[in-house]
Amino acid sequence: MRELSSLLFAIAIAFFPQEKQVEPTWLYRQVSTLPQRQIDLSTDSCHYTAIFGEGDVDARVPRSVARFGELTIDAHGACQGVDYPRDEELFFVLNGKGILRYGEESHPLSQSDFTYVPPTVRHTVSNPSDGPLRLVVTTVRIPKEKPLSPPAKLEVANLSELNEQTVEGHPNSVLYKLMIGPRTAKRDRINATYQIADFFLMDFAPGGTNFPHHHEVAEEIYLVLDGEGQMAAGGGMDGVEGLHQAKAGDAYYFRQNCTVGFYNQKASTAKAHILAVRAYVPLPKDPD
Repeated sequence: MRELSSLLFAIAIAFFPQEKQVEPTWLYRQVSTLPQRQIDLSTDSCHYTAIFGEGDVDARVPRSVARFGELTIDAHGACQGVDYPRDEELFFVLNGKGILRYGEESHPLSQSDFTYVPPTVRHTVSNPSDGPLRLVVTTVRIPKEKPLSPPAKLEVANLSELNEQTVEGHPNSVLYKLMIGPRTAKRDRINATYQIADFFLMDFAPGGTNFPHHHEVAEEIYLVLDGEGQMAAGGGMDGVEGLHQAKAGDAYYFRQNCTVGFYNQKASTAKAHILAVRAYVPLPKDPD
């Protein structure tokens, strides 16, 4: 009997690691290959492509990001109106023109516009133009213990208003446009968020890099808007073992403490732009 028990124990030890599912430290998607999904914003003329979070096959991996995806609104179409008690939302216009309805306000949207919608505000996006409207939408959960303030007046800004700048701790070969950040700070164009740490655009010079790094208390998403290079993901702090070819339409999700970085091509004409969002993750109350 003892010999049989020992044999069963050895078999269990041998097979358990193979059967146990380990959550990935990073996720990769190519937007052009992703199917459309039905969400609360969807209508016959408002289509959602799930990249990360809601609607994705690994929806439970992101901890703060409820969804990150692309909205396409047909000409003369509109999305459903929504409001969330404890979610905050970002919109970035990839191309086209539309209108954002924010409570009782309406504001026109055009290419490279960005805006922030706080919890509790009823909002929707419509497209009165003759062409399609495409936006990136990011929805982030706010922990229940974090107090909320009354919603502020709507702010809509455009990338053209922002000067490119370097960021301390990163090489000068990448310039940043800081779009949206925490309500407690003054660094970004719109300072309004609760759980979102940064929403920004990176402009990489030929051969430029932001160097592989990691964030101990935040998860991050990169969406390559144009250009080609190598993405560092999950291969150690130097990124050498985790370099992946990246091109326009590639999207990467990085869990906290995962290596994240990008190396642009070295050709003299090479340019690359990446849209990025970073959100704080809830920390355990008792780390032990």
